[in-house]
Amino acid sequence: MGTEAAPKGLDSKATISIIKWMSRFNVAAYRATGGRIGGKWRVGSAFPWGIPVCLVTTIGRKTGQPRTAPLLFLEDGDKVVLVASQGGLPKHPLWFRNIQANPETTVQIKSRIRTMRARVASDEERAAYWPRLTAMYPDFDNYQSWTDRVIPVVVCE
Repeated sequence: MGTEAAPKGLDSKATISIIKWMSRFNVAAYRATGGRIGGKWRVGSAFPWGIPVCLVTTIGRKTGQPRTAPLLFLEDGDKVVLVASQGGLPKHPLWFRNIQANPETTVQIKSRIRTMRARVASDEERAAYWPRLTAMYPDFDNYQSWTDRVIPVVVCE
């Protein structure tokens, strides 16, 4: 953890603002097209083929309002596995903090919407999922090396 320097400006206000606006656009496009647009992440190690994206809707822990985030995911049977990486930033993403307060979530994969309950993976589960997640998207290992926090793995079931 935290063995490599994060890219300069990763946690700048401008970068965080750009990420928020891109996420909002991604959510709108995904919803409007059932995931045909916005359903693949093609950045970093996912370029050019892309990694599937789902929409996770949580209830804001402060506002009580629905909050939706586009996230990379891994399906494991009926479970949907998520990574709370936030690109290796020092703090956990807001969606993760929301599920800690209220684990009831909605997960949309393409046009299928499911009500699920999210939980943090146990240490054993994280150890089993992490190699699969980094095989899918190797940048998760980079993100972990940029931060001192253990990046949580979340299981929705």
